[in-house]
Amino acid sequence: MSRFPEQFDSPIHLPFNRACLDGQFVLESPARDPGDPGYSLLLKGSRMLVTRESGILKLPFDIRPKAPELYLGRWQGAPCRLVDLGEAGEASGSYEIHGLLDEIPQLPIDLLSLGGMARMILHWQHRSRFCGYCGQPTRWLDTEWGRNCDSCQEHMFPAIHPCAIVLVARPGEILLTRKSNWAPNRYSLVAGFQEFGESLEETAIREITEETGVLAGNIRYVGSQCWPFPSQVMVGFVADYVSGEIEIDTSELADARWFATNDLPGLPPKRSIARYILDSVLGLP
Repeated sequence: MSRFPEQFDSPIHLPFNRACLDGQFVLESPARDPGDPGYSLLLKGSRMLVTRESGILKLPFDIRPKAPELYLGRWQGAPCRLVDLGEAGEASGSYEIHGLLDEIPQLPIDLLSLGGMARMILHWQHRSRFCGYCGQPTRWLDTEWGRNCDSCQEHMFPAIHPCAIVLVARPGEILLTRKSNWAPNRYSLVAGFQEFGESLEETAIREITEETGVLAGNIRYVGSQCWPFPSQVMVGFVADYVSGEIEIDTSELADARWFATNDLPGLPPKRSIARYILDSVLGLP
């Protein structure tokens, strides 16, 4: 298992990205479950149940849970099956429960990322059980990750929702925003979903203006991160301030302000693309 790193050399290695699973996991169609004993990925909402062996957190093996299982593929060469316990579900046995969104993750980065992928899969499975064209039940495709409607023969594939997240900077200052449900003094970057007909750069510029009243330009791509809460990809940018005074959209934000780069508030956790952008631009440790 890979311990959770203190910093990331590249956004591709951020938690929840597939690179964190290299050499450990192979995704396969749920229809290809070989039936052999394997690992169980137990989820209770955004929390994962794991065992501890010789101080190392692991997926439980061959526990034969009573809840329905969904085959995901192979973890360390053995079958891996997702078990949705639900928020109120119970699991017999001695397990540790760790959150996928913990401020400082206790799960190793590979298990954290596998749990995130499973959560995204579960979200899509719940929303694809019936055909969006004719309303009839769907079934898993045999050779790829998707579903088929036997009634109208339409195929459905996972829906990933792109979001732009952007740091706006001007000499000596950066623009940070805050939502009311965040931890006290926690600020982060402007972010929002892509709309019809937009490039992601256009999404970033629009969101800056809509949320803060500020105009920005000279937008540059930094990197991206899979964000399975519930099913996004966060595409990160840096932009330069052009003009305007802050006037926040109170339906979206509780606050937005310019912060001196040597006097910053509480920042997002290091498991996020938001913090990666801040660390990269500002040279934070």
